[in-house]
Amino acid sequence: MVFSTFFAGAIIACQPENQQQKVVIYVSVDRTYAEPILTEFTAATGIDVLPVYDVEATKTTGLAQRLLREKERPQADVFWSGEFAQTLLLQGEGVLAPYEPPVAAALPPQYRDPEGYWTGMGGRARVLLINTDRLAIDEAPQSLTDLTSDQWPGSEMAIAYPFFGTTATHAAALYAVWGPEPARAFFTDLQRKNVQVVDGNSVVRDLVVDGQVSIGLTDTDDACNAVEKGAPVALVFPDQGPGEMGTFVLTGTVAVIADGPNPDQGQALVNFLVSPETEQRLMAVGGSQLPLYPGAAVSGCLAGQSIQGMAVGLDAIYGQLEPSKQDLSEIFIR
Repeated sequence: MVFSTFFAGAIIACQPENQQQKVVIYVSVDRTYAEPILTEFTAATGIDVLPVYDVEATKTTGLAQRLLREKERPQADVFWSGEFAQTLLLQGEGVLAPYEPPVAAALPPQYRDPEGYWTGMGGRARVLLINTDRLAIDEAPQSLTDLTSDQWPGSEMAIAYPFFGTTATHAAALYAVWGPEPARAFFTDLQRKNVQVVDGNSVVRDLVVDGQVSIGLTDTDDACNAVEKGAPVALVFPDQGPGEMGTFVLTGTVAVIADGPNPDQGQALVNFLVSPETEQRLMAVGGSQLPLYPGAAVSGCLAGQSIQGMAVGLDAIYGQLEPSKQDLSEIFIR
């Protein structure tokens, strides 16, 4: 991490010798994945990291609300989120400051804000997890729309509630790509088929692993966890054919907090987090599965695969998030 070390050295040279270098980061990425990376940053730069982690019960929302409450007297320098919806909310509320990490210029434009308010970091994809003891992989559905076919009864499929977490973000992406009416019809068809709707993606994974269902819609982190443990499962990336829309890829985000107490150190931490080296480190420990930098190697259970992502902007998804949640709450809560 030569660049980060150099940057930190420049910061330290401009500070009084007796002033302790520190940076405060609010983190909604699982601590298991984030903590080793933050420790590496301190080792590389000498800047102490003071992290505040979100809790699973509140997902990313808890820290976003905290940042909103602290807007007039910011306590954090950096926000590292495992998704992007709350980051765009904070951007709209004036909580974030523009900062464009030099290394991020190599990222595709959909993974960095055109005004510099956030940068993408790491990716997860939405996949169909198949229990291969119950369903041969060559007979599995290949498109999301296949799930509404009579070939697969609802009792054989599981999804997480589509108005929470990454499933809600995926639903908003479908609303953006297909349009609200076709997307609503898709989820209405799933509800009419009595698809099993459960409390989270890990529950979906466990139902597939245990053979209680044949097909589950989940994220690559949960799916790869099952593969790595030797479960009788396989991943299908939906809609990969010519002219098809591709699978939805969720990206994490990193942003600088406006008027944070340690702005230079915050920028140094952002530089470190969004670097290609940290992206590879995050994939190596299982914190993400897909690289955002063009040509970067895919590791872990997806090694060697070429995956077609859905071409949809984060702003378009964000614009459909609340309308889709309202629709899907009406469909799935009776």
